[in-house]
Amino acid sequence: MKRFTPYEQWHSASLESGAFNHLNTLFAVSNLPDWPQCTWFTSFLDAKNANQQAITFVDDACFSEEERYYEQIIFDTGQVPTRQQNWHDLFGGLIWCLFPKTKSLINQRHIEEITQHGTKQRTKHRNALTLFDECGVVLAVSDDSWPKLLKNHQWTTAFFERRELWGKTIFPYIFGHANYEMLTKPYIGLTGKALFVKVPADIFCKDLAQQYQFIDQMLYEMISVDNCLRDNSLLSPLPLLGVPGWYDNNNSEFYSNTDYFRPKRRTRI
Repeated sequence: MKRFTPYEQWHSASLESGAFNHLNTLFAVSNLPDWPQCTWFTSFLDAKNANQQAITFVDDACFSEEERYYEQIIFDTGQVPTRQQNWHDLFGGLIWCLFPKTKSLINQRHIEEITQHGTKQRTKHRNALTLFDECGVVLAVSDDSWPKLLKNHQWTTAFFERRELWGKTIFPYIFGHANYEMLTKPYIGLTGKALFVKVPADIFCKDLAQQYQFIDQMLYEMISVDNCLRDNSLLSPLPLLGVPGWYDNNNSEFYSNTDYFRPKRRTRI
C-alpha cells in the first residue's frame, strides 16, 4: 500500500466545496500551500479558557509523557495538544478560533464532570458535549418552521423545495470538527447532529465574522443557562450532503435515496 507524503495528503482533499466556504472566507484555507504550523492559529485567536489561561496550540508530540486527560491539559494550561499534518486537529483548531467562548465552556463542563465522576464514567452530559463537539451543526433559524421540517425528516421540502431560503431564514454553521474532516472526502451517509438556534432575521446580513461572534455567544448562553446539552435529546440528525451548496445536490432525485435521507420513524403508541 502506497504511503502518501504530508504534502500529498494535504493536496489530496478538496477544500473548495460549499461546505468550506466559511473557512475559505475567514482563513483562506484552500489557498494554503501546505499544512499550517501550530503558530498559524495565533493570528486568528486571542482567547482564554475558563481557567483564565491563554489558549495556544502546541504540537501533540510535546505531551507524549503526559498523564493528564486531554481536556485537563487544556483547562490547566490553555495549551491545546495538536497533531501536526492532521485533518481532525487542524479543523479542531479552526473551531476554537470560530467559537472560543463555547469551546472554553465545553472544556470547563468536561472538567466539572471529570471532577465529579472521574475519567472512566461517561455521563449523558459528557456524551452530549462530545457528540456536539465532534459532529454538531448549528442551524440558525429566523423562521420557526425549519426545526419542525428537519426534525420530521421532510428532507425534500427542506433541502430542495425551499433551498432558495437557505442563507435567508436558515443558515448552517459547522461546529463539529469531525464533520469538516469527513467532508474533505464526502460520502453518501455522512450525517451530523443539528442544534437549532433561534436568531433575529438581520443576523444573516452581518459580516461573517460578526455572525460567528453572535452564534458563539448564543451557544454559550444556551449551554450555560439553558443546559441544552444536558443530554443529546435536542440534537437532530442532519444529512450533511443534503445541505444546499454543500454537494452536487441541485436536483430532487438526489433526495430520493431513503437509505440516506431516511423518513421519520413512527412512534409506537
